[in-house]
Amino acid sequence: MARSANLDAEELKMTREQYILATQQNSLPRTEHPQFYPVGIYGWRKRCLYFFVLLLLVTMIVNLAMTIWILKVMNFTVDGMGNLRVTKKGIRLEGISEFLLPLYVKEIQSRKDSPLVLQSDRNVTVNARNQMGQLTGQLTVGADAVEAQCKRFEVRASEGGKVLFSADEDEIVIGADRLTVTGTEGAVFGHSVETPHIRAEPSQDLKLESPTRSLVMEAPRGVQVNAAAGDLKATCRKELHLQSTEGEIFLDADTIRLGNLPVGSFASSSSPSSSASRQTIYELCACPNGKLYLSPAGAGSTCQSSSNICLWS
Repeated sequence: MARSANLDAEELKMTREQYILATQQNSLPRTEHPQFYPVGIYGWRKRCLYFFVLLLLVTMIVNLAMTIWILKVMNFTVDGMGNLRVTKKGIRLEGISEFLLPLYVKEIQSRKDSPLVLQSDRNVTVNARNQMGQLTGQLTVGADAVEAQCKRFEVRASEGGKVLFSADEDEIVIGADRLTVTGTEGAVFGHSVETPHIRAEPSQDLKLESPTRSLVMEAPRGVQVNAAAGDLKATCRKELHLQSTEGEIFLDADTIRLGNLPVGSFASSSSPSSSASRQTIYELCACPNGKLYLSPAGAGSTCQSSSNICLWS
């Protein structure tokens, strides 16, 4: 028992000495170099980071240069861009402008001292639509023709707004005070023409002609042809008919002449040539069919004796 107590006391003493020694060693200053652990990015990661930062800086410089170049080329200003100016009344374009896509505007107006020119390589088309988007009017200016598609087309005068020309599905109205046709072939009408007055130019002749068919003038209350200071001539190749269904044909003149009438001869005359040469007065005779001829005048009527000409009519 005494021996075991001595051993425990020795172990306790040794434990105390070891603790004190360990405590003293920890309290003594260390003479060795301390170990440092690096904090951050080193090696290939650092080089990649610098490369990306440099690439970003170059990209920013290029973008800035391109932005400045675009602003310079497009002539951006506070008022607008290039020939485009933004004003209180709208947008103002100066010079030649090209539109590659449809243009939707409410009003297009040029400057007071210059005209408005719309130009296209193919055609220029102006469309008008209603609230439903349906096409109500269209004006197309092409290389071969100018086409207008609408319910009614009107041309008005600049002063007063008088309608000079209007056209729709039912009729065409010309409201000008005077219509002049200067073509060498004149005016061609496929159907009837209604007018109260046809007049030629001063010091010019008026000619109504049908080259291949007949010319008909009709009026329910009469047709009047008047030559106030000249002659009136009616010429035809075959027959000239003057017909009145209910009235009469009235010839009123100081002198009435019927030229180239055939001259009848006496059937019993021995020398008709000698008597015809001396004859100066004739009698106007008529056949049963209405044919007129001349008969040498005598003491009495000679139509019966010279009526042989009616046999050949």
